Amino acid sequence: QVQLVESGGGLVQAGGSLRLSCAASGSIVAIGAMGWYRQVPGKQRELVAGIISGGSTNYADSVKGRFTISSDNTNNTVYLQMNSLKPEDTAVYYCNAEGAHRDENRYVHAFSSWGQGTQVTVSS
Repeated sequence: QVQLVESGGGLVQAGGSLRLSCAASGSIVAIGAMGWYRQVPGKQRELVAGIISGGSTNYADSVKGRFTISSDNTNNTVYLQMNSLKPEDTAVYYCNAEGAHRDENRYVHAFSSWGQGTQVTVSS
């Protein structure tokens, strides 16, 4: 299986910055895409930013120009630099990765894994 471990959340004042990190580990063969999602109570999880193996990125309209997603393919890690944070950015942020991994019998399977989530709170 593939595990994702997130870090970097916390409490920040409006206008401040945070950097989230997500490291994937396990018998990974390749990662095709990684992304950051967020969820607030009572609402569906939404895509914040995504990056594919070729480097192309996409962002939710609400974060364009403020957030930047990047990846370290050597270490299977994805980052989310969040600047000019707003109270409405407050949410639990989840990392997602999709790709291929080997099972205990060395067969290759597709995977889609989620991190445990990290809380981001922006005070006004």
